Amino acid sequence: MAGKKAASKTGGKGGHPVIINRKARHDYHILESMEAGLALKGSEVKSIREGKISLKDSYARIEKGEAWLVGCHISAYTNQNTFEPYNPTRTRKLLLHKKQLLKLHATVKEKGFTLLPLKIYFKHGIAKLELGIGKGKKLYDKREDLKKKEADRQIERAMKG
Repeated sequence: MAGKKAASKTGGKGGHPVIINRKARHDYHILESMEAGLALKGSEVKSIREGKISLKDSYARIEKGEAWLVGCHISAYTNQNTFEPYNPTRTRKLLLHKKQLLKLHATVKEKGFTLLPLKIYFKHGIAKLELGIGKGKKLYDKREDLKKKEADRQIERAMKG
């Protein structure tokens, strides 16, 4: 189930959706995370509030001193009145401070590191993205994680019963 679709949970004071990229934590070791703003259109914000977003195959890229979110699919808002063509997978700008950009750029230049969107949530009515620095897991790492989770579940069941 982890690979099918991003999980959607309700969180925060207003009950706005939080979209979590579970696939990222399954496929990568997340070393560090930080918050970034998103440059979105109004209809995209409304679609995110409805939970019509997928972070499954998305990643972040730094080019010419700017950060971009690539491959994030935000479905078109259903009640939109304009008839403009809409590209659901367009690249979207990430809003970060210059120091954060320089730090991320230095880290990503190292071999094997990548920038991954971990979750999208609303903070004071503004869409925020939690961006993580990840290093790819090997197959045996994934198996170890699954064994550890299963052992934790069994311990939890034994404690209840």
